[in-house]
Amino acid sequence: MNKNGEENHGISADQLVGLLIEMEQAAREEIKASSQPKDLLRIEYLGSKSEFARLSHEIQHVPKTDKARVGILINQVKQSIEGFIENTANRRLTVDNLQRFDITLPGIQPPQGHLHIVTQAIMEITRIFERIGFTRVRYPEVDWDYYAFEALNMPADHPARDEWETFLVTPPWKGTNKDKRFTSIVLTPHTSNGQVREMEKGTMPIRMINIAKCYRRQSDVSHTEMFHQFEGLYVDKNVSIAHLKGVIEYFVRSFYGPKRTIRLRPFHFQFTEPSFEIDVTCGICLGRGCRLCKEGWLELGGAGMVHPNVLKAGNINTREFNGFAFGWGVERTFMMKSGTKIDDVRCIYGNDVRFLQQF
Repeated sequence: MNKNGEENHGISADQLVGLLIEMEQAAREEIKASSQPKDLLRIEYLGSKSEFARLSHEIQHVPKTDKARVGILINQVKQSIEGFIENTANRRLTVDNLQRFDITLPGIQPPQGHLHIVTQAIMEITRIFERIGFTRVRYPEVDWDYYAFEALNMPADHPARDEWETFLVTPPWKGTNKDKRFTSIVLTPHTSNGQVREMEKGTMPIRMINIAKCYRRQSDVSHTEMFHQFEGLYVDKNVSIAHLKGVIEYFVRSFYGPKRTIRLRPFHFQFTEPSFEIDVTCGICLGRGCRLCKEGWLELGGAGMVHPNVLKAGNINTREFNGFAFGWGVERTFMMKSGTKIDDVRCIYGNDVRFLQQF
């Protein structure tokens, strides 16, 4: 027993301190000469079976008056060995990398982006129509209900004007506008809102192509709530369905190539008479039928001869002028381009770089 009444196991605080310092110095020399990874070095020099662990357990035999001083030293030794292992391993890794580095290798090129596939499609569509005299114009994507529906011969009870089909916008003012036509605002459901606006300019003939964002409450493999559409309008004297068919065939040959087939199906639109829907054979199944097209054809959009009521809304003399119009979705048109193999339009806006890098 010592003078404090504690059992003596033959080691004093000073002896333990000396052993810890000697162990730390020896560990440093061995770590410096070792080529083992740092995880194995930690196990060897700080693990449960290491010399450090054995000496640390000896603190229980140190007198209470010296335990605090020895405990601080144990922590300092542990931190010192851990830091030395980390620094030695990092320095060894840097040296190894420098020895393996070939300074004659070319530098790594930074990644290079490109235009989004929708932007690419819009540019190509624009160039095709410019070659036959169409000029691209731009009109509001948030517009009066009048230009989106009423001026296009759509009655107030038309289903397209329902809030379940179209995004309505609350006007920022209170009260009623003096002009009853301009009281309601919508996110444009189609680029046809530009037809009457273009006619109001009073310049004839009209050969315009309007490309913009459109908004509808639809979402599935062939629809998104926001999409792009291009609207073509040609108004002149003695315009016929033959002119309409010729323009569409020219575009399809230019955009899709000679192997794709189109068809014109009689249909009904409020703003054209007669009206057609334009279909093209599916680029994924080539007309056999698949998940996207169902029966081998994909609808690109509508077309037809401009309704006389629409011409009158644009202050056009219907006895002297007539015309045709068509409106197609840019995404859907691009999806059917040969070789793209896109079977879900929503992939275009998924922001998956792996997908976008393919185009």
